[in-house]
Amino acid sequence: MAATRERPSSLVPRGDAPRAVSDDRARLLALHESLDACRVCPNMIGPVVHGGPVFSPVYLLGQAPGPREGSFGRPFAWTAGRTLFRWFESVLGKDESAVRERVYFAAVARCFPGKAKGGGDRKPDPDEIRACSKFVAGELEILRPRLLLPVGGLAISQVLGKEQKLAAVVGQTFRATFHGLACDVIPLPHPSGASTWHQTEPGKTLLAAALRLVASHEAVKEAFR
Repeated sequence: MAATRERPSSLVPRGDAPRAVSDDRARLLALHESLDACRVCPNMIGPVVHGGPVFSPVYLLGQAPGPREGSFGRPFAWTAGRTLFRWFESVLGKDESAVRERVYFAAVARCFPGKAKGGGDRKPDPDEIRACSKFVAGELEILRPRLLLPVGGLAISQVLGKEQKLAAVVGQTFRATFHGLACDVIPLPHPSGASTWHQTEPGKTLLAAALRLVASHEAVKEAFR
C-alpha cells in the first residue's frame, strides 16, 4: 500500500487514492484504540497519552508524558511543550496549533512513569519501552514518515541504536532504520526546564543548527505546504 498523507483540512493529498487514505486512517484509529486500552505496565500512571491521527511525513518521538499531559490529553502540553513549540515557531513561523496539525507526535512510552527517587520524572524501564514499542512500530508501518525527530537522550538512543552524547548528534542529520523503516533522523535535545544543555554552549549553537536542518528538510516543507 502506498504511503498516505492527510492534510489538516481533510484534503486528500495529490497522488494518494481516497480508498488508501481511508484504509490507513482506519488502521491508525484502531491502533489508537488498542493503545488507549493498554494496561500492561503496573508502575506506569495513566491515562495513555498520544497525539491525534495526523498523517504526516514528519514523526516526532519524545520520551514519555509528564504528570500534566494526561489531564490535557496530548503530548508536550506543559512547560517543556511551550519551549518545544517556541523552537519550531522560531524557524517555521508556525504556532503550536499548526505544528500539532502537521506533525505526528509520539513517545517511547505513552503513560507517565512517575517520579524518580532523586527527583524529576522517572525514565521508562526496558520492559516498559518494549511494551510500547509495538505501538511505535505500528505507527511507523502505517505512516511511513520520511523524517524522524527524536527529542531527548532516551528517544535518540532508541532511534540511533545506542546511547549518544547530545553534542555528538544534535545539529546533524542521520540516516537510520528504526522498526524496519529507513528514514532521515534529526535529533533534538529535550526542552525540559530541568535541563540547561540547550541554554548553554555548545548546546545553544547545536540546537540552532538542528532547527535549521528541520526547517530545510523536504518532509517538513511538504508537511507545512
